[in-house]
Amino acid sequence: MTEAGDLRRSGERIERLLEEIRASASPPCWRRVDELMRLVVDLYGAGLGRIVEIVGVAARDPDGGAAAIPALLAADELVASLLLVHGLHPEDIPTRLRTALARVRPYLGSHGGDVEVVELDERAGAVLLRMTGSCDGCPSSAMTVRLAVESAIHELVPEIGRIEVEGVTTHGNGHGAAPASNDPADAWVRLDRDAVPRSPALASREVTGERIVLCRLDQTLYAYRDGCAACGSALSEGTLDGSLLGCPSCGQRFDVRLAGRALERPDVHLVPVPLLEDESGVRIALGEAHA
Repeated sequence: MTEAGDLRRSGERIERLLEEIRASASPPCWRRVDELMRLVVDLYGAGLGRIVEIVGVAARDPDGGAAAIPALLAADELVASLLLVHGLHPEDIPTRLRTALARVRPYLGSHGGDVEVVELDERAGAVLLRMTGSCDGCPSSAMTVRLAVESAIHELVPEIGRIEVEGVTTHGNGHGAAPASNDPADAWVRLDRDAVPRSPALASREVTGERIVLCRLDQTLYAYRDGCAACGSALSEGTLDGSLLGCPSCGQRFDVRLAGRALERPDVHLVPVPLLEDESGVRIALGEAHA
């Protein structure tokens, strides 16, 4: 543990370095340094504020709330990210990996599939996954892995730098999958909570200039492009009967639980939109949806 004297010396050293940079740097360069420092201080200040808030609430819980503090800190997105940076996260890599995959299972379930861990190499920072059910061999498997799975792992287990799936790889020379983006989070768009149906319902929304339909079934949310795969008509005025979404124009019905497959024509399906829903809200990757 760092001694208090060392921390004071570090603080003094930071002040001296900042004064040296301010004296030697050009005004535009100094403004960027000053902005950078303010952003870092604001970020850590917000993290400390959340820690104080979480600890305060837990300490007032008469039913052993103090014992739950580590789990509560790990569940907070901001605090967890800061703990990860400094190697202080209370959960190990396998635990966080299981949590990450649990986040994407509703989306994989919309394809009638799932994902499981085949091998985890913590030292190498690599994980091998296997798609199961309808996701195995599905044309959208590469998209599913690259966006949904990789994004969830990137957020919760940044120590893992290589994610592979049997038959599909997201880094290096894989089998048919395009290289993943440097930051999977860039592909995601956060939806306003008021735009998302909270109970079994059908809703249509415009996101980044595209229309999508959102279907809520048994607490699980599904998203599709707003266009009938049979006739091209909008589905926003359609009907939702159980898991079947009916087109108001041609009457074709699509099972929203099974990647939007047409009930009468299994070779026809809607275009699913990758979706992640957790405590922080709902995000979709509209620009990456494939037919």
